[in-house]
Amino acid sequence: MAALEPIRNDLDLAIENEQLRGRGPEEIVVWAKHRFGEELALSTSFGATSAVMLHLVKTLAPETKIICIDTGYLFPETYRFAEELTKRLELKVHWFSAEMTAARQEALYGRLWEQGPEGVERYLRMNKVEPMERALTALGVKAWMAGLRSEQTEHRRGLDHVIVQNGRYKIHPILQLTEADLHAYLERYNLPYHPLYAEGYRSIGDHHSTLPTTPDMDPREGRILGQSRECGLHLPLSEDQNKSYKSSSL
Repeated sequence: MAALEPIRNDLDLAIENEQLRGRGPEEIVVWAKHRFGEELALSTSFGATSAVMLHLVKTLAPETKIICIDTGYLFPETYRFAEELTKRLELKVHWFSAEMTAARQEALYGRLWEQGPEGVERYLRMNKVEPMERALTALGVKAWMAGLRSEQTEHRRGLDHVIVQNGRYKIHPILQLTEADLHAYLERYNLPYHPLYAEGYRSIGDHHSTLPTTPDMDPREGRILGQSRECGLHLPLSEDQNKSYKSSSL
């Protein structure tokens, strides 16, 4: 393949996505680093195969800001796995949480995730969407890399490598990788799966709404928070949500 051409200040998404078509994850990470520099971030959940994106970025774009959203309900194994990878890969992770602690939320509102679609939406907004928007703003992020893959959900099957979401560029370096590809990468670089992966947890979120799955199931069938397999972080905000965040200086 020909070398990637220099990037203009404002991206023409159709042109850039055509240029990135068929490129491997390594090339896309390098492209993102070249284009956005210190305004680039990576989000991680320290999930089942998060070591892949973390290793790619640490190796090829080590100045990239790394963001993890702590809902207060992650598995104990997730916190320990995060510590292990952080030390092993020498990462600097920016942790962000909801402005209200999990204990205070439950005391005031009960278990929102058990209160139907409206409760789930409020839970996700408070514990994932708002902290992520705050993180991106506080860190001066113009472009956000995420480890979404097209085979995961219907929404993700329709994504390009580069999109605009809520006023920022969103980049998906491993969009076309399969589970087999991820396994091969982890094997190649001797990287670990999340410890719960061996127990059937192939898509890992909050402990109150994540179940193990069998090999014949879609991994995201284990994510049982509401009717959608999307957690809210990777969907565009509504017009009202955008106004709300802007009015509160997010």
